[in-house]
Amino acid sequence: MKQLTVNGTPFDVLRLLGKGKGGYSFLVRSQSMPYTEYVLKQIHHEPCPYYQFGDKIQSEIRDYRRLRELGVRLPTMFDVDISKERILKEYVDGPTVYELVLQDEMRPEYLEQVRFMADQLARHNINIDYFPTNFVVQDGLIHYIDFECNDYMDEWNFENWGIKYWSKTNEFLQYVAEHPSSAP
Repeated sequence: MKQLTVNGTPFDVLRLLGKGKGGYSFLVRSQSMPYTEYVLKQIHHEPCPYYQFGDKIQSEIRDYRRLRELGVRLPTMFDVDISKERILKEYVDGPTVYELVLQDEMRPEYLEQVRFMADQLARHNINIDYFPTNFVVQDGLIHYIDFECNDYMDEWNFENWGIKYWSKTNEFLQYVAEHPSSAP
């Protein structure tokens, strides 16, 4: 079994959860507490044609703190290994909104929750990445599992961009067709 460490503490890699603009997320298990699972995000430096990055690890820390202060429902950041560019965070177990849309299991209350979150963030001049793979539903509550946030711009807010991927719109179906490996 593959292992990754965070500040010298080893974790067994169970599976890849996903790849985003800034990193790979793995489901890992603690070796010292064998029934405890976490997400280990490994920052990558692959080019992204539509997004410019600064110091990714410091951005993650800053964005996490900013969103946490505003009360956004996020997984807890437990540890950061700056030299290896790894983040250990809470594993929020549940389907992503992307999976729910694919399986025709979206509920109106999930949209209500994300709209409330988007309104709160807009009042603080913040946008987050509203793509549905960044949201997990656990016990009926939406969790934003990414930490990315940016200065607010109307074109990237939920109603102008994100909503296009929260149901089986043409944009969503085109994305699914172009990224068949993203399907569960």
